[in-house]
Amino acid sequence: MSPAPEIPAAHASAGRRFAIRIGLFYGTTLGLAGTYLPFFPVWLKAIGIDSSWIGIITAVPSLTRFTVLPVVTRIAERMNALRGVMIAASCLTLIGFIVLEPLRHPLAIFMVFALTAAVWTPLGPLSDGYALKGCARYGLNYGPLRLWGSVAFVAGTLICGVLLDAISGKNVIWVLIALAVLNVLVSFALRPLDRSAGEVPVAASPALLRNPLFVAVIVAAGLIQGSHAAYYTFASIVWRDAELSGFTIAGLWSLGVLAEIAVFAISPRFTISPAMQMLIGASAAVVRWIITAQEPPLAVLASVQLLHGLTFGIVHLGAVGMLVRLAPGHVIATAQGYLVASNGALTAASMILSGALYGSLGQGVYYVMAMQALAGAAIIALALSRLDRSGSAKA
Repeated sequence: MSPAPEIPAAHASAGRRFAIRIGLFYGTTLGLAGTYLPFFPVWLKAIGIDSSWIGIITAVPSLTRFTVLPVVTRIAERMNALRGVMIAASCLTLIGFIVLEPLRHPLAIFMVFALTAAVWTPLGPLSDGYALKGCARYGLNYGPLRLWGSVAFVAGTLICGVLLDAISGKNVIWVLIALAVLNVLVSFALRPLDRSAGEVPVAASPALLRNPLFVAVIVAAGLIQGSHAAYYTFASIVWRDAELSGFTIAGLWSLGVLAEIAVFAISPRFTISPAMQMLIGASAAVVRWIITAQEPPLAVLASVQLLHGLTFGIVHLGAVGMLVRLAPGHVIATAQGYLVASNGALTAASMILSGALYGSLGQGVYYVMAMQALAGAAIIALALSRLDRSGSAKA
């Protein structure tokens, strides 16, 4: 009897190494985001930036997501250089945050942060594209890989929340710089993913934006994810003004991400379609923002934060699941770039709108966010009805 082939074992070992390395990269990338989202606005306020400029500056990453980002993802995929571009983007992001630290004029911060965001924001879709290609190569599940990013997001939020009780808000930028250093170090451990046999160049890919269902998915996802704009921009400021401690603020953010982690962890067991996942998440967002607008007590607010597992987590999984069905594997990073671009465009508009409305509406700005999520739900419901009429139930 001939000996059993060793290729499957080697393949499994390579898959484990891939999973560990992309998990670490997700961790450092989203650990940085876990500090940035709640506390970058706190840093801006601490150095004397007013609320209108805070809304504009925090919208910059979202603006780059629909301008620079799709170009970067497409070039990286066309050149079969996802890993190289990820490393370069991590290094340039670190440089950008270092340059930001001494700045105090809002226009100067805006300009430098715009350049930083142009290289930072592509890390998300590039990581997802790299991970999805690896999942296809090694037979892995996306959700359990992505959850390590959410775990690190919680860790980054909690650590910075604790530090905020001990340091001035003006020093938050140094926490961001430290996490960016870790991201650079981990990026060099990523391994190249050569193009598989049978893959065609990106130039030969179909025009994704000519597919009405693809467009419906990315627009609906953008509306639902964009409905988090007021939360991302002003939640920590409101809670800080209400004299909540930095640890409590971090705890509120972390509750939402813990729910997100749970959703990612159990995602391989989901039996509902990706489109239905998005509809569930959109409906949860409507409920979440209406309750948040009521300025609920801390106990209720903490409970509502758990809906983040649906309003962000299951919407993200549903959208990625739809892209896997609608886009060929060799253009999955490009498709992911379009998705993030749509999220960025609608989130940027929502952040600017929130900054303009917050002064007059206060917490009432969340009603606007609820209407936006409802619009996303309507688009997905229409897409589902169209699928039902065409008899295509798999999407």
